Amino acid sequence: MAKSVTAFTCTACGATHRKWSGRCEACGEWNTIIEEAPLSQGPGRGLGAVRGKPVPLSGLSTLEAPPPRACSGMTEFDRVLGGGVVPGSAILVGGDPGIGKSTLLLQATAALARNGQNAIYLSGEEASAQVRLRAQRLGLSDAPVRLGAETALRNILTTLDAEKPDVAVIDSIQTLWSDTVEAAPGSVSQVRSAAHELVTFAKRSGTAIILVGHVTKEGQIAGPRVVEHMVDTVIYFEGERGHQFRILRAVKNRFGPADEIGVFEMTGGGLAEVTNPSALFLSERGQPVPGSAVFAGIEGTRPVLTEIQALVAPSTLASPRRTVVGLDSGRVSTILAVLEARCAIPFAGLDVFLNVAGGMRVNEPAADLAIAAALLSAREDIALPPEAVIFGEISLSGALRPVAQAENRLKEAQKLGFSRAILPEAQKVEGMAGMRIDRISDLTGFVGETFGAG
Repeated sequence: MAKSVTAFTCTACGATHRKWSGRCEACGEWNTIIEEAPLSQGPGRGLGAVRGKPVPLSGLSTLEAPPPRACSGMTEFDRVLGGGVVPGSAILVGGDPGIGKSTLLLQATAALARNGQNAIYLSGEEASAQVRLRAQRLGLSDAPVRLGAETALRNILTTLDAEKPDVAVIDSIQTLWSDTVEAAPGSVSQVRSAAHELVTFAKRSGTAIILVGHVTKEGQIAGPRVVEHMVDTVIYFEGERGHQFRILRAVKNRFGPADEIGVFEMTGGGLAEVTNPSALFLSERGQPVPGSAVFAGIEGTRPVLTEIQALVAPSTLASPRRTVVGLDSGRVSTILAVLEARCAIPFAGLDVFLNVAGGMRVNEPAADLAIAAALLSAREDIALPPEAVIFGEISLSGALRPVAQAENRLKEAQKLGFSRAILPEAQKVEGMAGMRIDRISDLTGFVGETFGAG
């Protein structure tokens, strides 16, 4: 018979040790190592060993219909999930404190309940009376949502097993505690155990479980990364405190496209859907000013036009500032280096500030050319053509590379009244009547044609 081995696990980082010690060697935290009961060792070996059951196997082709989806009626929420909530799925929602996660899920739960779904909302952070106050403010008091406040995992699972809801929201997973794990709520062991039990229950019962997760200061969901692997869908609720816009972004989805986004506007009555985010992000553009470039981007399957703003000013510091909001700072540094090395346009001694209007975050390399255009426009104090949209990837050699879904980008631009596009020479575009296409081979040519310098 195999010998049982006791494991010692760090509650801060999840590292496993052979023996107890006061300090975890992996993360450096003190007094975080606890003893955990060993897992089952499985059947013994030898002539009398017990054999397991064979796993039934099947082919890849099937005549079964795809799983039905429960639509909430909130178009932006359903879009991010791939068309609605799939029964038996596990969804993890993360976001900064106060960004509106609980408001979003309370509205979505109420919409699902009004569409005939048996919905339960369980809060571990607030009392039931507090959730009712929010529901009254949002005008959701008449929604047939059943509400509870509990943090004990055993009680939650017992309730879900007895009520058998179609959808259950758990707010949040960091507040849950299991009596089988000797650790504080929110620790790595507790979060991992609670996620495992809830995901297992979802697959066994067919109940869709929506979990709310806290995030760290780096913006990642707190707790072990294995939780994101367990669930079917991971979505982040993003936004800047100073802006009313909120972005719901799918970073993982087993039942739909990843990187899909839904756009909401925070109002006094809750979150309002934004069906045309491009028009909203560009609604406050006035007269053409230096440092402003319109980028035609793609978020998931949706084309979104955003305004990239740049400001370049003389610096009094030995190391000039590089402040970037809504863009990858590493990518911006690369573009600045290419402009200096390939186009002989220096930014030394200049402070550079970049921002994406409306609190949007742009991650795709297709924004390279728009970023460079905004920087050059701000530096040379020359406004870009107001009727033009710009996109294209910049290589380290200064060449411009084509990007995907160019037709969708240009069609969205045409709908919003843009009549000119600046894009890479190798970009294949067909059937764009009424749109002037300016093709640029490299960054040097772009500088010469747009700003009159080579």
